[in-house]
Amino acid sequence: MIRPALTSDLPQLLEILNAAILNSTALYEYETWSLEKMSVWHESRISEGFPVIVFEEENKAAGYATFGSFRKRVAYRFTVEHSVYIHENHRAQGMGKELLTELISLAISHGARSMIGLVDATNTRSITFHKQQGFHQAGLLREVGYKFDKWLDVALLQRML
Repeated sequence: MIRPALTSDLPQLLEILNAAILNSTALYEYETWSLEKMSVWHESRISEGFPVIVFEEENKAAGYATFGSFRKRVAYRFTVEHSVYIHENHRAQGMGKELLTELISLAISHGARSMIGLVDATNTRSITFHKQQGFHQAGLLREVGYKFDKWLDVALLQRML
């Protein structure tokens, strides 16, 4: 079931996020988040009018998705940047597709014209997933991140809504 994230989901979202920070290049961050930081982030998303949705399975959030401003300047207000994260025990089961489909619908209702995803260029699985959902690679940003002692390229993926 897909539904809006509740405050009670935040510990599970935090577990998913922190695993991605520590074990992957899905996020170009080094330090894990605290529950307090996750709570502030969640409150900020909601107060700014952006969704945070979860895929609930067995009464737990097995994955989550959100979108927010692509850039803060007013002319970018019709473009959103999205994120989808799935718990490692629930990947490749279709949850990501369902979350992204719902997120696209919410973005259209929000008045967005374009959705952007920034994906580590070596993450061919995520790039393929996005292309299957109607995204195309609009660019490649070379060596813009540094994590795990190496320079990282970012694929800029876009879907017109």
